[in-house]
Amino acid sequence: MPSTAAAGRRPGAAAGRMAEDGGRGGATSPAAARRFVRCLYAVGFLDLFGVSMVVPLMNLHIKSLGASHTVAGIIGSLYGIMQLFSSTFVGCWSDIVGRRYSLLACILLSALGYFLLGTSTTVFLFAVSRVPVGIFKHTLSISKALLSDLVSERDRPLVMGRFNAASGVGFILGPVVGGYLTELEDGFYKTSFICASIFVLNAGLVWMLPWDEENFVNKKLERGKKRTDNSSAIRDCDSHLKPVTNGAMANDSAFQSPWVQIATVLKRIKEIASSDLWDIFLIRLLMSVAILLYYSNFTLALDERFGVKPLFSGYLMSYSSTLGVLAGCLLGPITRLYQHNTYRLLLHSSTFTCVLILLYASAPGMWMVVLSSTFLAFSTTIGRTCIIDLELTIGGNEASGTLLGVGQSVTSVGRIIAPLLSGIAQEFSPCGPPSLGVGLALIAILIMNINKQKYCSSGNVKLKNQ
Repeated sequence: MPSTAAAGRRPGAAAGRMAEDGGRGGATSPAAARRFVRCLYAVGFLDLFGVSMVVPLMNLHIKSLGASHTVAGIIGSLYGIMQLFSSTFVGCWSDIVGRRYSLLACILLSALGYFLLGTSTTVFLFAVSRVPVGIFKHTLSISKALLSDLVSERDRPLVMGRFNAASGVGFILGPVVGGYLTELEDGFYKTSFICASIFVLNAGLVWMLPWDEENFVNKKLERGKKRTDNSSAIRDCDSHLKPVTNGAMANDSAFQSPWVQIATVLKRIKEIASSDLWDIFLIRLLMSVAILLYYSNFTLALDERFGVKPLFSGYLMSYSSTLGVLAGCLLGPITRLYQHNTYRLLLHSSTFTCVLILLYASAPGMWMVVLSSTFLAFSTTIGRTCIIDLELTIGGNEASGTLLGVGQSVTSVGRIIAPLLSGIAQEFSPCGPPSLGVGLALIAILIMNINKQKYCSSGNVKLKNQ
């Protein structure tokens, strides 16, 4: 049987390679973890593929039902508000009842929402269909929490980057398929039903994941780690799965009283609120708003500044999205180049983002806009992955669902604030929103520098004592 240390010395995939004995007559099962993680990549792809088929068509559909622009805006805002408040609760709930049940519940209830959307012949039914989606559409957050449970800290940025890349491919392909389907008779309704079917397919994929195998693999790893010294464990951590924490596998908490679960959720949220993670979430908020300000009036600003038609702006945004997918695939080599120092990578990517937004705001011609958009796709993708990794590293992996939920709520606050700030800044100049974004990014960079000692110790990100 290959030893644990020997297995750790082999170059492996993100989820690691591990030999094990026992189980089925001493047979090895190194593919169990890789299969699990790859299935989660497929879950992320199908999720955004289905959503992006429908979302671009919603405004047209609700207007065809006779809704005014104000009513359509109110319904859209209500969805954002539900996402804002539900993401923290659902993420914390996934820590308590286990990822399997919470992920299945979110996927199936989201499928119900899109099925109702496919039957929405009135504005009221349209609004009702957005309720289950607004509350439970947190599939990606729970999937990321599950990935965080399964992989080592050093491999986490790589796996998260690949997951984001797979989801990004779905987001790019979905609108193309949705646009084709909507040309058919009753195209929106058919697209909504297909989206609901994709979510049901996703639920089946989650149900068939090798949960028992993963539990066995991780228990074997935990026993193996107890037999090794600390230095060997550190050397092997980048190529091994971690023991599944209290959120990864379903446990008896799934069958507790709902009141007990609610009380536990509130207790965990209170612990996060009273922790010293405020600076991490503030950095995430500032950078999110800065990037949203960059995109807020992108098409209008290019038209006013350079006379560029919306079609070219659309091509440029699609080009940036494609580069973002590529950036997710390159996170592995980049993190190795930075010796897995998440803080330093986040600081550099945020600084680069700030400089690129400044170049866009002061661009003398379209060549500068294309150049800044090209590199911004890389810096923003890297920054988003790094801030999530830093949240989990500083906050601890035991509450990964809660941390990711709070982070998603923070981003939702940014989505509410950014349009207001963009409208005010745009009153002064088409370059106002990105210029304001530069200022917010500078504040985020300043906060990172002030709290450097909190994130770093001898050049490495360190865990907070739990």
